[in-house]
Amino acid sequence: MDNLRDILQTHVGRGLLPGAVGLVARGGRLEVQAAGSADVEGSAPMARESVFRIASLTKPITAAAVMMLVEDGLIGLQDPVRPWLPELASPWVVRTPASPVDDVVPAARPITVADLLSSRAGYGFPSDFSLPAVKLLFSELKQGPPQPQLVAPPDEWMAALSRIPLLHQPGVAWLYNTCSDLQGVLIARVSGRPLPEFLAGRLFEPLGMADTGFAVPADRLERFTSYYRAGPAGGLELVDAPGGQWSSLPAFPSGAGGLASTVDDLYAFARMLLAGGTAGGRRLLSPESVRQMTTNHLTRFQREAGRLFLEGQGWGFGGSVDVEPIDPWNMPGRYGWVGGTGTAAHIVPPTGAVTILLSQVEMAGPTPPNLMRDFWRYAAGA
Repeated sequence: MDNLRDILQTHVGRGLLPGAVGLVARGGRLEVQAAGSADVEGSAPMARESVFRIASLTKPITAAAVMMLVEDGLIGLQDPVRPWLPELASPWVVRTPASPVDDVVPAARPITVADLLSSRAGYGFPSDFSLPAVKLLFSELKQGPPQPQLVAPPDEWMAALSRIPLLHQPGVAWLYNTCSDLQGVLIARVSGRPLPEFLAGRLFEPLGMADTGFAVPADRLERFTSYYRAGPAGGLELVDAPGGQWSSLPAFPSGAGGLASTVDDLYAFARMLLAGGTAGGRRLLSPESVRQMTTNHLTRFQREAGRLFLEGQGWGFGGSVDVEPIDPWNMPGRYGWVGGTGTAAHIVPPTGAVTILLSQVEMAGPTPPNLMRDFWRYAAGA
């Protein structure tokens, strides 16, 4: 397969997904292709303007917003979060990761803003989801696949989190997902503005990301794709329709996975990062903030412990960083992430490349599906 259209159409033709949109920008050339349909019924063709639930592609956007508050001088990377997240002022830690949730010791030091940005605060998913403290993240906080209308409001959510012990001491281990939701709460409390309002005013409006938000307005639902998962007996089963959970603002806007967006909106965000935080002559972030976002902050031990999700990659702020060759598609310096709803977006600062893939079938686990791997190989020229 030597062109993007063939890659998308091959996977659609196998019945693995209704449709997809892909974007590759490299060497001064921009390629955007759409294939298939917005739903299994084929009611509308997939298009460049189609809107998708982007899931964890929300994470880099949330991290960028935190860095804006750092640049505003309202918070510092090494500041403890307790003035704004008092629920985490005196956290407890399970004695060992496998210990019962009542076998705890005090945290050795406070949780900092940098701990949240690097996903090393002590909350989140390890490789073993059966650990007692991890089970509570699913049952009490509704962590996992996005379900925006089922999650409690931020203050209630934080109160529940305060009753769950950390899995590791702050700063020790990389754990997935929960720290990005905590970043979202932090942004709202530090700025005094709801997270959707802050992101709209500081990022989406300046970047022209008109189709990005925590809900899809009624006048855009005709462009909103349906969301599926693989059915137990084969085929695809519907998880959420256009008029479902993303049709109204949720009580808890998830900084980890709550946004919907389009390929061009995500491309605008990517171009801003590649331009050192500038868009349209306006500086949104400093080059130093972008550098910190796109630089690996994990030790080799932390990367290996998080291999289920990272596959050997490092982690910056809000996304992974390729630090060594892994597969033919791996590009040293590449920054970005994947979303559990079948999405992926990366930039490659050393080359200025951008790759974005949007589909609408839930990933079966942390391992990227074959469509993503084929897409990345094409984008890397492999």
